[in-house]
Amino acid sequence: GKTYDYLFKLLLIGDSGVGKTCVLFRFSEDHFNSTFISTIGIDFKIRTIDLDGKKVKLQIWYSEIHDQHCKKTLYFSAHHILLVLHLTFIRFFSQSNADFKHSQHASSDVEKMVLGNKCDMTEKRQVSKEQGERLAIEYGIKFMETSAKQSLNVEEAFFTLARSIKAKMDNKMVSGSDSPHSNMTTIHVKASVKKTGFFGRFCSIL
Repeated sequence: GKTYDYLFKLLLIGDSGVGKTCVLFRFSEDHFNSTFISTIGIDFKIRTIDLDGKKVKLQIWYSEIHDQHCKKTLYFSAHHILLVLHLTFIRFFSQSNADFKHSQHASSDVEKMVLGNKCDMTEKRQVSKEQGERLAIEYGIKFMETSAKQSLNVEEAFFTLARSIKAKMDNKMVSGSDSPHSNMTTIHVKASVKKTGFFGRFCSIL
């Protein structure tokens, strides 16, 4: 039988250098390495957590994608989204608006969260907590500051998002419109996009 009660697929997105890989490895392996090479293509990590007495398997995908059409399709296919921002470079913060807008292509059932990463680098910080919170409020998305290096709020961020996803699913189950594993059913991407390369890998596990 299955070793988990729920399977949630999360998409970790953000510009190159914001710390996506560091955040993911801190959460999945409790490991930090400041010399990770840039992610190429798309890959995923898995961690199973205990949440309110249930086993929740998190399949966390992370990618380095710059093509805007690819981003739209990926968001369209996603179950839940974590957008990572870099708090020490204002240009990353400014460019994030495009990612927020593309994330609106996701289903209304998709839970989203913003991570303001590298909050430990206070002397280089260019984005305030208030700025991050305002941006998240503007798009109706949760916000949390993290530091993969200091292991600050990384665990809390993933647990908070997973708890929100589970609560939404449980509410649907109560209304009789859903089942515990309905989030594992296939979401069909636009027919114009061929399921090859990383799209094939990403979509095949939906």
